[in-house]
Amino acid sequence: MGFMGDRATLLETGRFVQRRADNAADEIIEAAGAVDATVGSTTADHETDHETEAETEARHRLAAEKGDAAAMSVLGAMLLRRGDLDGAEPFLRAATTQGDRAAANNLGVLLHQRGYPDEAAAWWRVAAVAGSAPAAHALGRHHRERGDEPAAEYWLRQSAEQGHALGAFALADLLQHRSDVGAERWLRAAAEQGHREAAFRLALALEHRATEPARGPHAYGPGGGPGTGTRLRAAFPPVAPVPSVVSAAPVTPGGDIGVMPLPRTGEAAADSATGSRPAGGLAEAEQWFRQAAARGHRKAALHLGAILEQRGQLKEAGRWYLMSAKDGEAKAACALGFLLRDAGDEESAAVWWLRAAQEGDGNAANALGALHAARGEQQTAERWYRAAMDAGDVNGAYNLGLLCAAQERVAQAEQWYRRAAYAGHREAANALAVLLLQAGDANGAEPWFSKAAEAGSVDAAFNLGILYAGRDDDRSALIWYERAAAAGHTEAALQVGIACLRDGDEQGAERHLRCAAGGGSAEAAYRLATVLDARRPAPGPVVLGAPRAEKSECEEWYERAAGQGHRRAQVRVGMLAADRGDVAEAARWYREAAEAGSRNGAFNLGLLLAREGGEREAALWWTRAAHAGHGRAALRLALLAARRGELTEGRRWCDRAVELGPSEVAERAARLSEALHQELTA
Repeated sequence: MGFMGDRATLLETGRFVQRRADNAADEIIEAAGAVDATVGSTTADHETDHETEAETEARHRLAAEKGDAAAMSVLGAMLLRRGDLDGAEPFLRAATTQGDRAAANNLGVLLHQRGYPDEAAAWWRVAAVAGSAPAAHALGRHHRERGDEPAAEYWLRQSAEQGHALGAFALADLLQHRSDVGAERWLRAAAEQGHREAAFRLALALEHRATEPARGPHAYGPGGGPGTGTRLRAAFPPVAPVPSVVSAAPVTPGGDIGVMPLPRTGEAAADSATGSRPAGGLAEAEQWFRQAAARGHRKAALHLGAILEQRGQLKEAGRWYLMSAKDGEAKAACALGFLLRDAGDEESAAVWWLRAAQEGDGNAANALGALHAARGEQQTAERWYRAAMDAGDVNGAYNLGLLCAAQERVAQAEQWYRRAAYAGHREAANALAVLLLQAGDANGAEPWFSKAAEAGSVDAAFNLGILYAGRDDDRSALIWYERAAAAGHTEAALQVGIACLRDGDEQGAERHLRCAAGGGSAEAAYRLATVLDARRPAPGPVVLGAPRAEKSECEEWYERAAGQGHRRAQVRVGMLAADRGDVAEAARWYREAAEAGSRNGAFNLGLLLAREGGEREAALWWTRAAHAGHGRAALRLALLAARRGELTEGRRWCDRAVELGPSEVAERAARLSEALHQELTA
């Protein structure tokens, strides 16, 4: 995989992240400024750039022993950072008595670490009043922990307004808790100073504001259930066959294994429609995601990876997923697994899914289950689906239902579907209804279809239409077909188109048939072609040498349906080719239809062959058509037998033609049969 190549860079980034994490713990300790200027000359200042930490400590200790308050403050801070609380405390107290505000703040930190929060707050107040931004931040946090939000806001605002990043972030966090619009200002202030969590939250806020009008709040609920913000992502093809009932079209339990993809950000969702880079607030959101991720924020790296993946920048997306996954983000490991799977590296994908699943990611457990199910390892698949369910992912129960259904363990499939359906999984509700309907319990199936349809299952809405159509309640059926068609269900659009044709609404029929045909329905393409065909003027006679006319739209739709194996469309394409004088093309389509079982195709192919002098082969195709119930083919065989003098054979085919009809064929066959009888008895 290309995006897995830059491992050294990623590992170095990981070390940088660890160093930042170590340094972050020291940010609450305030350093004394300009100490070196008080304890040496310019030459000494230059030398301090090269001295070791031990030498620096010794220099400050020497100055502190001489009563230098700044040196005592710095030495106390150094010892405090090292964790030497006993060594730091006397120096900090001594510096504090001389009015050093940094020492007062750091003494508060020390006392807080010793377990004396109230005494710590008293020293933080002293330092904060003296203008210490870190102390104001610490004091604000202290008040918030005790539930005194007004005092917390006051001191955090003092810290933030002095440019303290931690104070700005803590203030933003407090304001966000209240849903105060002023939070974004302080998130931005903290982010601009390098606070990675602030950058991440600012990115989320910008993304949310930019996408909210179009899609509503973020909703990353269980796959298929209410509130699901993304489509289910199938790890592998469904493990269950598609059940059907005798009706207008098959009833399906839903086409995808219940495996959710990484929840997409609003930017990714917006980009997927255009394939272009984001603009406005989304572009700014991406920049802040990128800054937070570069500083080691694993969730920001996860979001950034999702944005880049949606845009098709898989190499860079993989790098961010890898960084996030190595930092322990299970969702990133799962997403990286999907990237690897899509690139054909199934084994590496399984490694990352395993890592994510072991960290409790139900989506990854479902992906592993689907992987093993596709390999025929049913027991292992079942174990992972159960692990997904135990992780709180309702898709696990749904997938167990699919697995049992594939093994014809119907009772167990119903049990798992029911469990997932009760948990709000809409496709499980649809699948449960299918099982009940196949068992003859239409009344039991209906409420589950309704529940799934109301939750947004397009398949369930279509299936409700079939259910009502089976009860001859065409009005209710049409309502559900229209609902499913509006959501893009191809077969539902076909049913609505057929209903419009039945009601004489040709324009409505054409609109819905175009939708269904565009969605890949061969029947819709054929019916659309017949609608357009009826509007065409009658073709004139074929003129030899005249330029061939371009194909009409209806012929293009006939050909699309024919190319999908629609037999009536194949016959019609053959007829149109014959009208143009293209005998070879006509024969090809007639033969394809005939070989697929079309009696009209066989009959027309026989006519074409007979005209071209191939009467013997024509008779073979007419025989096939006649045996399939084609009356005209039987009459042709009777005439052929009569010309050959095979009178008894001719009468037999006449009798068959009379039996098959239609009426004009039956009349001609009866007259021919009588003539043959007279010839035989003469």
